[in-house]
Amino acid sequence: MRRAISAAYYGLFHAIMTAATDQFVGKKNRDRVHYGLVYRSVDHSRLRELCNQVRSRSDRIKPYAPSGGFDPEIHAFAAATVDLQEKRFIADYDVMARVNRSTALLSIASARAALARFNRADEEQREAFLSLLMFKPR
Repeated sequence: MRRAISAAYYGLFHAIMTAATDQFVGKKNRDRVHYGLVYRSVDHSRLRELCNQVRSRSDRIKPYAPSGGFDPEIHAFAAATVDLQEKRFIADYDVMARVNRSTALLSIASARAALARFNRADEEQREAFLSLLMFKPR
């Protein structure tokens, strides 16, 4: 059950990293060494930080967000990503936490729904989020 919770988050993480790398390197370059370099350039804390900034409507990312800010699809995706990352951490490292089948199934469903919401967001929304993920504003 712990492994299922962990895999639910990691599946979401890798789907987003693939989308980001495809955007900036291109799908046609997936077999090139620089694709892997870009793919591995973002860590889990960066994804969590950006998701929290989206959720809080941080001033730091406003200049790079779509006009009107991020839509409900991206907000829901961000909230689910943070939640899944926290559940993954507990599943992987908290030996005292009780984990059951329903929790694992809920995590899997949440990851699928989050990715579906991200994919339903319009292109401008997805591109802005992925740009902010790959290139941290200074």
